[in-house]
Amino acid sequence: MSEVPDILRRICEQRRRRVAAGDAGVSPARRLPVGAAGRRFLDAISARRGSAVIAEIKMGSPKLGDLRGRFDPVARAVTYADAGAACLSVVVEPDHFHGGYDLLAECAAASGLPAVAKDFVVSDVQLAWARDAGACAVLLIAALYDAAELRRLAGVARGLGLVPLVETHEDADFGKLRPLAHDDGQGKNADWELVGINNRDLRNFTVDLERSVDRVCRLPTSGLKVAESGIRSGADVEKLRRAGFDAFLIGERLVLAGDPAVALTELLGAPAPQKVTQ
Repeated sequence: MSEVPDILRRICEQRRRRVAAGDAGVSPARRLPVGAAGRRFLDAISARRGSAVIAEIKMGSPKLGDLRGRFDPVARAVTYADAGAACLSVVVEPDHFHGGYDLLAECAAASGLPAVAKDFVVSDVQLAWARDAGACAVLLIAALYDAAELRRLAGVARGLGLVPLVETHEDADFGKLRPLAHDDGQGKNADWELVGINNRDLRNFTVDLERSVDRVCRLPTSGLKVAESGIRSGADVEKLRRAGFDAFLIGERLVLAGDPAVALTELLGAPAPQKVTQ
């Protein structure tokens, strides 16, 4: 963990304490049926490859502060679905991002969108919590693990029916995505199926889209490719699409938007809907 930025280290240490106490699990009353969830997430992106937006719900961050009370997360998730989002991202970390697995369960159920649980995974039990909350995918931040642990956690996620979204940022992360073969239960081998690049430097929160553009060629060719963070306009989406990305995880631009439906429409490159006046 010596290479991990200080903020990641602090979040993970606090996460370990909560998980060890059995805290932040999903309420049993909110558990949803478990199926081939991961396939839903991949299919949703594949169906809109090159224009698939993974729209995010987060109730705060170290940069933005506490956003609770500023918008209704469930209503916003429904708006995302109605406005053309392919998938949903829900930040579930409770201490720094003010999320939870119950939040994921509510937003996924109301919107009908396949959802990825964004957590700082320090224990296998968090993967089970994500599954129980109705997630279809889970975030694995490559910087937190060595190559063997990343592969192990990805395998645990797949065994629970979830697809791992592996997030890279630093150059060292790409070496952890060497060709991987595993039995998918049907006697077939598969490689990393969903991989991303985070444009935000967690040391100082600066964003550089050129990070994704310059490094997309280093991602496994077999995986669907996700650009994450700092995407603010349709021009940004188009730039990343031309670079080779299939999907775009967009948080701050949508979370802070006064009208998220208009913001999402503009990000997708379509004309903003006109309000009808009587």
